[in-house]
Amino acid sequence: MFYSAPLCIATLSAAALATVSVLAVPADDRPGNQPRLLRSAELADIGLSTFQDLSLPGTIPNDRSIRFGGIGSDIFRARGDSANEFWMVTDRGPNGQPSGRRTFPVPEFDPTIVHVKVNGDRIELLAAIPIVTPNGSPVTGLPNVATFDETPWNYNASVILPADANGLDTEGLVRTADGDFWAVEEYSPSLLHVDRDGTVLERIVPIGSPLIGTAYPVVHSLPEILNKRRQNRGFEALALTPDGSTLFIALQSPLEHPTRSIGRASRNTRILRVDVATAEVTGEFVFRLDEVCAFVGVAPGCALAPGEMKLSGMTALSNTLLLVDERTDDVAKVVQVDVSKATDIYLSQWDQVAHSPALESLADPAAEGIAVLPKQLIVDLSTLPGMPKKIEGITLVSPDILAVANDNDFGLVDETTFDANGN
Repeated sequence: MFYSAPLCIATLSAAALATVSVLAVPADDRPGNQPRLLRSAELADIGLSTFQDLSLPGTIPNDRSIRFGGIGSDIFRARGDSANEFWMVTDRGPNGQPSGRRTFPVPEFDPTIVHVKVNGDRIELLAAIPIVTPNGSPVTGLPNVATFDETPWNYNASVILPADANGLDTEGLVRTADGDFWAVEEYSPSLLHVDRDGTVLERIVPIGSPLIGTAYPVVHSLPEILNKRRQNRGFEALALTPDGSTLFIALQSPLEHPTRSIGRASRNTRILRVDVATAEVTGEFVFRLDEVCAFVGVAPGCALAPGEMKLSGMTALSNTLLLVDERTDDVAKVVQVDVSKATDIYLSQWDQVAHSPALESLADPAAEGIAVLPKQLIVDLSTLPGMPKKIEGITLVSPDILAVANDNDFGLVDETTFDANGN
């Protein structure tokens, strides 16, 4: 078995008191072999505009006193890097949702790939690589298409901001042996090929996607049914196999298909397999989310909605074995799945928009001949003292070391308010 040795987990956080926690997670549960905290580190405090000035000088005229953070959308350990170096990626930037309106307090923020090093009790920034178009312009984190995406508003939800076809809500990242990057994002949802300098080489979206007018090439080749993604719940996790040949992509939540209400009550989400050389989908598998009340350890019939369950991070142990971060905001569990033991539904009836019943409506996929991904619990991170919430990224460091990252949303919550000066 892969987990024949004690497993250690490093957690990176970018909160006001950002921490890195290293925990020992033994391979069995004999007395005395329980997970335990070993060490922690912090990220230095830096203003948002000060951070972006490092790579895109003068592009944020007013950061509204928001601090840099949000680097925990994903974490990846590249081969050749030292054991304490990681590649991470921000999402679309600071945003909130007061009164139901999606606000972008700093719309000039550009999603950024960061190279970090854990040095003692500090997380050091080694490099910042902004994601840009071929002409060098920031892609921004703004939504792309009116009505298909959420409507963007200014910091106090009083003015609608213009959409940006180039905008990205990056959530997953890997780095290849050649030094370029693959990333996934939530808007379309889409798979991105990005060169080592941060330039988008190609954005791969579902067939029939309404995305047009981008400053970089777009390929419409992903299953059309992915256009049914829930807003702000598109592609969330990405893994690269150890041999560099294959990507796995996870949808954060079930599709809103055949209706919004059915999709939001569903427990069936999807993981896609993609060939790196051709960027073509080669497989698709069903991940059945746990029932939310049981997952968080409360009585059946609790007030939590099924939509609280999400997939947010993934790392590949082999061409068939994956570690997956299944979570709510408060509880995160790392499970191992084996795609070789699940039904490949790619290009089947379950990818057809018109087919009924829809995959998302199935209470028991096995009754329709679908073997879902079998899950083996590796560790319940929420049981470990000092573990931050919103764990969104995991990566393999060595056969017995795993690093996990949490997203602090730049310190904002949906109800964040601003003073008379807009800060």
